Amino acid sequence: MDYNGKKVLVCGMARSGIAAAELLCEKGAVVTLQDLKEKEKLGDISLLEKKGIVIYAGKNPDDIILEQDLIVLSPGIACDLPFVKKAEENNIPLWSEVELAYTMTPCPVIAITGTNGKTTTTTLVGELLKAQYPNTAVVGNIGLPYSQKVKSLTKQDWVVAEISSFQMEKAHTFHPKISAVLNITPDHLNRHKTMETYIAMKEKVWQNQTKQDYCILNREDAVCRAMAEKTKANVFFFSSQRVLEEGIYLENGFVKLSWQGIRETLFHVDELKLLGIHNYENVMAACAIAVCANVALEKIIKITKQFPGVAHRIEYVATINDVEYYNDSKGTNTDAAIRAILAMKRPIILIGGGYDKGVSFKEWVKLFPGRVKEAVLIGVTADQIEKEAKEVGFDAVSKCETFQEAVTLCYQKAQPGDCVLLSPACASWGMFDNYEQRGDLFKKLVKAYL
Repeated sequence: MDYNGKKVLVCGMARSGIAAAELLCEKGAVVTLQDLKEKEKLGDISLLEKKGIVIYAGKNPDDIILEQDLIVLSPGIACDLPFVKKAEENNIPLWSEVELAYTMTPCPVIAITGTNGKTTTTTLVGELLKAQYPNTAVVGNIGLPYSQKVKSLTKQDWVVAEISSFQMEKAHTFHPKISAVLNITPDHLNRHKTMETYIAMKEKVWQNQTKQDYCILNREDAVCRAMAEKTKANVFFFSSQRVLEEGIYLENGFVKLSWQGIRETLFHVDELKLLGIHNYENVMAACAIAVCANVALEKIIKITKQFPGVAHRIEYVATINDVEYYNDSKGTNTDAAIRAILAMKRPIILIGGGYDKGVSFKEWVKLFPGRVKEAVLIGVTADQIEKEAKEVGFDAVSKCETFQEAVTLCYQKAQPGDCVLLSPACASWGMFDNYEQRGDLFKKLVKAYL
């Protein structure tokens, strides 16, 4: 699209919205940047205004929709809002920020999605690709807007993108060379309403792929396995449970590759710095992606062994009085929190609860008896978690009004040989701006006891 002189509305003034607005402005578009916050609460916007970007603050943009040639929605903007429907009824194109950046991308794209493990896998893939392609851009839901990096890319580079279901809602032509769906469990149903819709958004990462592309899928996830029958791409399975004739798999603690004539034992999981079967799956997915991108095997093996993991995902914090503290603030849904519990090798004092995304906690709390010594609950979901825990016979529950109180209580209750695990199974909103802020506070409070 020739953006010169086109009127474009960008909705949402978080990082991706600002990056999209600046990119469009550079391309000659007449850009309006909208946010529900009042103008005085948006911080310093003088640089944006100097570039000619019009700030439309304090309300939804219903009354300026019909003036636009294109609307770009940030991931946080729900697609069932009246102004979105109005645009659709008037045939005004609606794109996600990822779609916008993709249309300007000159190089191959890797798209990684799934309910859990996206950030760990994306980060590792980024390290693997940079070893072979130094100007690789690691973007998307991982925290760096795709639109911010696309300007510096050439045909010889790669994009590694962590993709959320929100980012796919208004993606249309998005076509990665390599896609990966790590797993699918219930999440974000307050927005997507049904599992069918949620799954459909995840499937969009491979819907435009062809026989010249690759799709990495989890053989042990029933939803992912079913995708293999629908995608046109070459399917590359990974499995933590069985030997595969073609794919990458875990056998007796060894990660083994069997793919297009290559038969190689890569490493033993004890050589990794990551904990838990879910992380071994993430590693296998990352290695599969790197193989499809023609990264040399010796580089894949060396870098994967050295990879330390990512912040806020079963991140070791400290050992105090023989109590280990782990920050899993990125465990924002039950499946992620289940994986964290299963990765622990000690009795657990658990901090859980937070924002209500409209899901059940039953599968998570079933793991409490015999593993969790006490659950310290916070946030609006505390009562629901307590109720569901008691239904499975788990009564060792405390509730705290503040996060600081919860950490203090865990410190007081933990005995030598225990671990304290922040793995909330809930988003942080309502108490924190994001899971990073929650995890950083946990680390700060814990380290104060050193």
